Amino acid sequence: MHPIPEGATLTTKDARAQKPDGRKRRWREHKVARREELVDGTLAAIRKLGATIGMDQIAAEIGVSKTVLYRYFTDKNDLTNAAMSRFVETILAPRLYQAIGEQLEEYDLVHSAITAYVETIASDTEIYLYVMSNGAGPHQDAVADSERMIAELVAVVVGQRARALGYDSGGATPWAYSIVGGIQLATHWWISNKSMTSDDLIDYLTMMIWGAIESIAKNRGSAAEFKSQKHVLPEPNHQV
Repeated sequence: MHPIPEGATLTTKDARAQKPDGRKRRWREHKVARREELVDGTLAAIRKLGATIGMDQIAAEIGVSKTVLYRYFTDKNDLTNAAMSRFVETILAPRLYQAIGEQLEEYDLVHSAITAYVETIASDTEIYLYVMSNGAGPHQDAVADSERMIAELVAVVVGQRARALGYDSGGATPWAYSIVGGIQLATHWWISNKSMTSDDLIDYLTMMIWGAIESIAKNRGSAAEFKSQKHVLPEPNHQV
């Protein structure tokens, strides 16, 4: 927009051009709010009818036509993406923040965070399966974003703890990504197989991750110190 010359007067047309379009702003706000309502309705429908639910069933369960859904979402991938983001923002992330934010000893903190993740996925299995089973479309961006967000959160916590103990924190980010990736994949396998209880899964994951943390602590976070040592498995303990 060009500046108005000094002394010039505004015409009615000029005034309308400079005045913010309140209708467009209200429509954008309405659309955002309506999308959230429809996403919440979608999550409720998935929990009720299962992960194999289709767009027709979602629309019917929410009480709208499929045309209404497509007015706010470009396609099923867009709706799936929004559902995943909503699930992470309102359920998964708050529970992880609470678990990681507790003032606990390191072992208890690890166990608490793993428990929060596994139990959240286990309690909302249909939502998880719906998102993960709908192909490799654009919604995978939401999955990747959620994993990245969690990994970055863990990296901050690990880095802070390492520095507080005087350790080298240079490996905090790759450690965090390997921890989060390992837990996510193991939980995904478990959701599909259920060959053990969730408590057993949590204990096995805690054992593995705590063992890695003990090694990091033993070497004060230094990869060079770790590499300088000889690494052999301990002798089996045959004591009963």
